[in-house]
Amino acid sequence: METPSVPTSIRRLAGRAIADFDMIRDGDRILVGLSGGKDSLTLLWLLHNLSRRAPVRFEVGAVTINPEIEGFEPQRLMDYLGGYGIPYHFVSEPIAELADAHMDNDSFCSFCSRMKRGLMYRTAREQGYNVLALGQHLDDLAESFMMSAFHGGQLRTMKAHYAIDAGDLRVIRPLVYVRERQTRDFADAAGLPIILDNCPACFAMPTQREHMKQLLAQEEASHPRLFRNLRTTLKPLMTEGGIPPRTPAQADTDHPEAPAHGPTSASA
Repeated sequence: METPSVPTSIRRLAGRAIADFDMIRDGDRILVGLSGGKDSLTLLWLLHNLSRRAPVRFEVGAVTINPEIEGFEPQRLMDYLGGYGIPYHFVSEPIAELADAHMDNDSFCSFCSRMKRGLMYRTAREQGYNVLALGQHLDDLAESFMMSAFHGGQLRTMKAHYAIDAGDLRVIRPLVYVRERQTRDFADAAGLPIILDNCPACFAMPTQREHMKQLLAQEEASHPRLFRNLRTTLKPLMTEGGIPPRTPAQADTDHPEAPAHGPTSASA
């Protein structure tokens, strides 16, 4: 079965980010956190395509965490990926029920996010993956930066590449230079089986993130270079704490997107 072809515009931006933050190394086994949304599906096909032509060897699989919330329909993902032979891991956990018993004073969204991340870490370890790839894009990072500055009094955003506290897994975000509209356009054009967010907690009230999204959209309408400037502003924050060092065996390997392959120039 022919795999969806990720547009050159996305491949170039992702290739630049992968090189800038040294995300993919020879022998990596990368597990994509697949929610079923447009961003994670775009990331899966990006890495799958790249693994076939990159000058370094790496493998790609996917994991979906089923929170057992009514309305979530993961069977569509299972049927879809089954036709491509991509290693796929499906983990169910009654997160909503666990939240009632263990959430304390935390928000449900924060509790759910931590639970899902922990389950992805566990799956990666059990299945022999050393890298977890997540699908956040430049819009997500800009919104996180604004929320942190406005409500937390800190200059912070999501990191592009880091090692978790336990030290045995790395987390990468290859789409940090890619715009949300690009993943949306690709998902529509490729007919990807998108599963929309159906968590009732997320729709209970307008979120700070949605407010920041609208604020940025208003500013971009007046200042078309806004996100290009934000990318430059955020780049040092994406590497806060430093990029995880390579092992001696990895030190001599090339980046998966070398200049000879073209996709290292970027434009937001």
